[in-house]
Amino acid sequence: MDRISKLPPGIIETVLCLLPIQEAARTSILSKEWRYDWTKIPKLVFIEEDAFEVSTDGDDLSVLEQTFDRPSERKMMTNRCKLFYAIYQVLLVHEGPINEFTLCMPVDGSCVEIDHIIRHLSKKNTVKILKLDFNGSYRLPLSLFSFHQLTELYLNGCVLDHQPSSIGFGSLTTLNMQEIWTCDKTLLRLLSSCPLLKRLTINSDGGTIDESGDLTMADLFECLQGIEYLTVWCFIFLVIIST
Repeated sequence: MDRISKLPPGIIETVLCLLPIQEAARTSILSKEWRYDWTKIPKLVFIEEDAFEVSTDGDDLSVLEQTFDRPSERKMMTNRCKLFYAIYQVLLVHEGPINEFTLCMPVDGSCVEIDHIIRHLSKKNTVKILKLDFNGSYRLPLSLFSFHQLTELYLNGCVLDHQPSSIGFGSLTTLNMQEIWTCDKTLLRLLSSCPLLKRLTINSDGGTIDESGDLTMADLFECLQGIEYLTVWCFIFLVIIST
């Protein structure tokens, strides 16, 4: 038996979690015992990379590539299609809980593919750490508010304009929002639905928080009674709770 197969399951899982998901999948050829281990890793990270070759000769273009005039546009869309295909395939064969999920790619407006991914993860209801980095203005779907096991949520480049009847963030302890588009009432309702929140970061330098004129600092701190660390618009406050 090879040495790799003798490694404890915990070490194998740690090694696989440190690899990009594409590399983790390739470990299936290392040994028979490792063949399906990558389908059970609890941490999934997907980052859109400019790593695919794009055809420049018109005769070699695929049907998809022919729909875009500029090579840069073809490259972005073929990368994106391959990324979504990879995510769908991984989620299809994945076994066991997904404790941490990261998706990083530039998105503006709505995106049905990402909506489906978030909905799938919310139904699985095992994610504890969710990181969504879109560097744009992606409109978050309602299914985001159904992650009942979530303890840490990181959002970048998102539009938060829903006011769902219920928000399932009862376990959330860390909330980090960068470049968010929302309104103060929606923000207040979100924070009011996080009774265990300890760490909150809000940086709207590249986003917008519309003010209705009704929200006061007293309202904000009233729903953050358990807060220990607060960062708002680059101003840092350290809140010490007396015991």
